[in-house]
Amino acid sequence: MNKSPIRILLVEDDTLLSATLAKVLEANDYTIDRASDGQAGLDLATLIEYDLILLDVQVPKLDGISLCRQLRSQNYRKPILLLTANDSDADVVAGFDAGADDYINKPCGTEVLLARIRTLLRRSKAVSPGSFAKDSSTTLTWGNLCLDMDSGRVTFGEQLISLTAKEYNLLELFMRNPDRIFSRSAILDRLWGFDDVPTDRAINTHIKDIRKKLKAGGLTEEMIETVYGMGYRLKRSPQSAPLLSNNSSTNSTNKQKSRAGDPSAIDKVLERFRGVFQQQIAVLSEAKTAMIAGNLELELYRAAKHEAHKLAGSMASFGYPEGSKLARSAEHLLISVSPVNACGVLRPFTAEEITRFSEVVTGLEQELAKPTVTSTNSPVPTAVCHRVLVVDDDTALTESLKAESETWKIRMKIAPNVAAARSRLAMSMPDLILIDLSFPDTEEDGLTLLRELNERSPNLPVIVFTGRDSLGDRLAVSRLGAKQFLHKPATTDQIFQAISRILTKTKAPQAKVLIVDDDPAILAHLSALLIPWGLDVVKLTDPQGFWEVLVTTSPNLVILDLEMPQISGLELCQVVRQDTQWGDLPILVVTAHTDADSLSQAFVAGADDFITKPVLGPELVTRVLSRIKRTAPNLKPRNT
Repeated sequence: MNKSPIRILLVEDDTLLSATLAKVLEANDYTIDRASDGQAGLDLATLIEYDLILLDVQVPKLDGISLCRQLRSQNYRKPILLLTANDSDADVVAGFDAGADDYINKPCGTEVLLARIRTLLRRSKAVSPGSFAKDSSTTLTWGNLCLDMDSGRVTFGEQLISLTAKEYNLLELFMRNPDRIFSRSAILDRLWGFDDVPTDRAINTHIKDIRKKLKAGGLTEEMIETVYGMGYRLKRSPQSAPLLSNNSSTNSTNKQKSRAGDPSAIDKVLERFRGVFQQQIAVLSEAKTAMIAGNLELELYRAAKHEAHKLAGSMASFGYPEGSKLARSAEHLLISVSPVNACGVLRPFTAEEITRFSEVVTGLEQELAKPTVTSTNSPVPTAVCHRVLVVDDDTALTESLKAESETWKIRMKIAPNVAAARSRLAMSMPDLILIDLSFPDTEEDGLTLLRELNERSPNLPVIVFTGRDSLGDRLAVSRLGAKQFLHKPATTDQIFQAISRILTKTKAPQAKVLIVDDDPAILAHLSALLIPWGLDVVKLTDPQGFWEVLVTTSPNLVILDLEMPQISGLELCQVVRQDTQWGDLPILVVTAHTDADSLSQAFVAGADDFITKPVLGPELVTRVLSRIKRTAPNLKPRNT
């Protein structure tokens, strides 16, 4: 197994296809970053080291062929896999000439895509040939049932059981993941391609066929268990035998535990950036020499101020708290002599200022020569893996945070400026944002983004982590809804402690919404509108399973489509109102009919409110949140 997850950059402007591809790849344990245009893809590929780039040929701003050619011109060596809807000889040749390693046609099947990715990763030595379980020689067993992945044969004792490709893949999925419950949607994401996704009912049919064939082959025990309202899982083996004939699963767990507690990750990052610190201090030393000689030019002055700002934010994170304080002093001293006219003329330094700056630079050089100060605090990791976006241009600091994030069970993404943060937020919303206020290389500061977040996602927790410490900044941050103001410098331990506290505070009982609609597209749309507001959404396409799902999931509110085959939303509404336990459950009906008779029937059946089609996001969110707040005030969306 690799010591770090395989990281893939997906460059695709089709939002639906991009989301589908990302879900499939993440379900197969890849870490995915997404870009919606070629320029954003180039920026990410330049900034972050990926193991593979999955690149659509037709993307805006910078097309896939041009992007591929530009990356290769910059000596980019990692595999590039092209996605193309046009497989003409000329286009394929152009892709290979630009430096692509392989291409795959759209639409493509899941298994084919994953196989191409595995092959390219093996060639690039990102993984060893035995790293993928599908390529190993292990055999999955359940009692006397064996699934041989080398031959693709399924046997019970000496009896061969003939399965279709989809049935084989489905059985393998369960046997690889004992005790895990797979919803129908999770199964679809794992086993079906993007162009042939069936309905949920197809899963029921495949499960039923597998059970019949296993029984005909001599297996008397029920192997696959139905968990009503949730999905399916593999029952415990009658012999309690391990599913894998080797100990790869156990070894993987032990390696993960070892990595989580391995302090060497930070040491490696420190060694990587020690030279960077030395270069930054060298710039300050050069400015000191020019200052003493009385010829400090504007360009060197700006460079020194910029490097002092970065050192102040990052040295404490690597165990040099005194170094951060000294760098902050240098930054403040340089700020005090900022240009005084339009020509950028600096006022002369006083003898006292020159002496003080020289002492600070000497102190920084001495600090970096000392051993690091080790933190004595123990991590208090959050219970689940949270997603945190860090918006900061200090590479040394962000690398340090990423190196330690796994120990705290945090998936961390980095945006070096406000524009990059907007791109990441457009792709997915994190559970928390850590943001600096100062970005010397851009005109925008962190308050700009904080203002946008306050208007667009007021429930998203934000920690401001900055060297600015004026009352005006603190008031602005407070008024814009940030959860905490953390002053630089701070150690990585202090930063993660702050993140953990905020995430723990926001972890309130989560409000749950059950949506029943026979149209999967409508279900996906309504779900996408509600999930960003921290609601736990349960989706159901078959109204016949309504009661089982209702009892199993215990939602705080139900949204019903008025018109569905076999059982209408009105009938389900009446069923709920007749029950003593669920009679007070808030119910919203979604309908395209706004005539008086239709609405009257909905209210007579017991609906609390109605939403007209096409559904408007603000209206839906407002009605759902107000109903939940009114009936269950102790429950909150996840991020409030």
